[in-house]
Parts: sequence; C-alpha cells; structure tokens
Amino acid sequence: MQQPAAADRSTAVPSPYPSQAGFAADSYYTHRVIEDPEWSLTTVPHLTELCLQHIVHNFEKNPILDCLLPEHQRKVLDRLSTGLPLAVTANLISDEDYWKRCCTDRWQVCDISNYGDSWKRMFFERHLENILKCFIPNTTDPNQVLELIPLCKDYVWKLEVDQFLPPVKVDQKEERDDISDTGSDFGLGEVSVHHYDLGVLITALPHLEELHLTYGVKDCGMNFEWNLFNFTHQDCCNLAVAVKMCHNLKVFKLTRSKVDDDKSRLLVRNLLDHPCLVELNLSHNLIRDKGARAVGKLISRSRLETLDLCNNQIRHLGAQALARALAENSTLTSLNLRLNCVEDEGGEAIGRALLTNTTLKSIHLGSNNLSEPTAALFSQVLAQNTTLTSINFSCNHLGLDGGKQLLDGLADNKALTEFDLRLAEVGQETEYLIHQIVWANREAARLGSLQHPPTKPL
Repeated sequence: MQQPAAADRSTAVPSPYPSQAGFAADSYYTHRVIEDPEWSLTTVPHLTELCLQHIVHNFEKNPILDCLLPEHQRKVLDRLSTGLPLAVTANLISDEDYWKRCCTDRWQVCDISNYGDSWKRMFFERHLENILKCFIPNTTDPNQVLELIPLCKDYVWKLEVDQFLPPVKVDQKEERDDISDTGSDFGLGEVSVHHYDLGVLITALPHLEELHLTYGVKDCGMNFEWNLFNFTHQDCCNLAVAVKMCHNLKVFKLTRSKVDDDKSRLLVRNLLDHPCLVELNLSHNLIRDKGARAVGKLISRSRLETLDLCNNQIRHLGAQALARALAENSTLTSLNLRLNCVEDEGGEAIGRALLTNTTLKSIHLGSNNLSEPTAALFSQVLAQNTTLTSINFSCNHLGLDGGKQLLDGLADNKALTEFDLRLAEVGQETEYLIHQIVWANREAARLGSLQHPPTKPL
C-alpha cells in the first residue's frame, strides 16, 4: 500500500494557538491603544530628584537648603533662579557660584579683584550703589534703602557712588525766562536741592572701610542745570556727622563736588582724631587757603597716610600751613598738590619741611607755577632726605639752572626711583642725566627686593 507523501510546509494545518511572535505584536499594539498616547520608555525620575525639583520650584515660599546633603545642596544651588528676592537668599546662601551667576546675569563687566575676590560682596555693594545713584529725595521710597540694610550690612566694605540725584521740582515755571545764563551760572534763582542723607545707612554698615562720593548728575544731556551739581551746606552737615560716626572708615574720597573752604573745614572738624582714617581725597574741588589750613590741622591730628588735594585753588598760604604740619608729621607717606598754585613761596615751605620729615615717600607738585628757587631748595632735600622715592615737578618753570641744581642734589641720592620733569624746562641733557641716576636707583631697589623679599605677615 502506497504511503502518503510528507506534507508540504505550505499546506500544513495551522495551529489552533497563535504564535509567540504574533501574540507579542498584538499585545504591543493593544497597550499602545489602552495607555496614554504620550507614553514613552523614558525612565521615571528617582524620588530624590523629584524632591529636589520640588524644593527648587518652591524655594521662595519654603527655602530648604542647610538640612540637605552637600551633593543635594549643590544641585539645588545650581538650579535656583538669580531673580529670587534678596530677603530669601541674602542671609541663607553663601555659595560663591550662586552669587557669581547673580553678578554675571546683571552686569557685563565683573572684576571681583576690587571686592576682596568675593562675588557676594560684589553683588551687594553694586546693588546698594545702584539704589543710591537712582534715589530721588521726596520721590523714592526711603524703605528701599532701609529694608536693604539688614540684608547687606554684613557684606558691604566699600561704597562708590558717583551720582546723587536732586529732588524733583514741584513748580516748573516755563524754564525761568527771566533768568539769564550768566545769572544761572552764579546760582541766581537757586532752589533747594538737598540730596539723600547717608547718615542712617553709613552708621548701620559695621564693616564699611571705604567711601567714595561725587555729588553730581551723570548723563543729564540737555537737562543740564548748575543746581544738579550743588553740594549744599545741609548735604555737607549730614555727611560730616555720618562720617564721624563711621569709626571703621579708612578711605574717604569726596571729589568733583564743589567743596569750598567752609565745607572742607566742616568736614575736617568731624574727622579730627578719627581712629582709622588713613586716606583722604578731596581732589577736583574749590578748596582755598583756609580749607588747606584746616587740612593741615587734620594732618597733625590723625593717622593719615595718603592726602590728595589735586586740582583745587590752594596758594602759598595754604601750602605753608600744610608744610608746617608736614614738618612734624610721622605718618603721611603720599601728598598730591597737583594743579594748584602754591608758587615758590609754597614750594620752598614744603621743601624746608622735607628736610626734617622722615616718612613722606611721594610728593606731586606738578602744575604749581614753581621756578628756580623751589628747585634750589629741593636740591638740598635730595642731598639729605633718604625717604623720598617719588617726586613730580612736571609742567612747571624750573629752568636750566634749576635743573642743574637738582642734578647736583641727586649726585649721592640712592633712594629716589621716580622723578617726573616733563615740561619743566630743565633741558634735555639735564633731564637725561637725571633719568639715568633715577633708573640706576630703581634697578638697585629691584635687585635688593629680589635678594631680600618682604616677609608676609602671619
């Protein structure tokens, strides 16, 4: 009997059970229909990550940071917005990377070398400065400053405010048609323009060591008026009282603010016997001889090391008063009288003081209408004084004979390393020979510092 041939695979009876591959495919499509159409294979975040996200999103209402592990704190700080209220972040976040982000997001130029290499200090100092620059008396809410004090007081060491806005005029009268430009120049029709009183702020900053101020308005354009640049007597009274109460202040600069004799005397009266002040800068003001006499008294009754009176109106009487104080002083190391008019009477007085003074290292007498008599006396100073390292006589009329006398005085001088005689009319040959001596002194000082480097204080 003939056996049937082996069944062909193409005609095999189908199995009553679906294949495994078919079942998997059907199951896949079934799930895609039943589940959320946005479903993906992405792994669900860890619970820790979800908690950190919640902390970041709700940080303003519920700031949680110190109780977290260090690695979790790092993640939170990296994700926090730089726009969070300072009331939340100021005294809670000390991380420098966070404050670096706050600074770079707000300002294009950020140089922390001027802020003790601290991003947090830089942020609060510049933030406070911006508020003061834009403060309009009788218009801006004073609480903007007062509420910031408890937040920033521990992080502000220096304030540089180069603008103080005056109050807004209530009565704007058609540009004062009855007042001429000349009258305006002399302050006719002047209205009260007292500026923000720094007293409350300065006395509340325990670490404040430097204060740089300029009373004026920047970028006023066509709205220019002399009143915008008026440092009033009331402003001076307020500032003097505030500075007196700032016991840790080391550097005080009040420049380009029309400080005259009366105002300078008022300021000096409140700075006498100050425990910490080492630098005073009253440059580019209107100080005359009476103001200079007051500053001379301050030299005698303070620890001043640097004094800058550049570009004022001091003549020989004021210079003589400064010289008397300088002769007895033992702390001042730098004196700048550039762009005054002390003339030879004042220059000779300062020279005689330097015959006995043993602390001053740098003096600037450029543009003071000095001539040969001053040069002759300073020739003696160069021969005797072993402390002076820098002298500036630029833009004077010392003359050829004055230059030769200075050259003779330098013959045995080993201390002077800077001597500016540009436009002093001493002659090219003399100036060259003086430059050679000064260069040799400077090179010897450099080699000496390499052989005996200064020891750093512990």
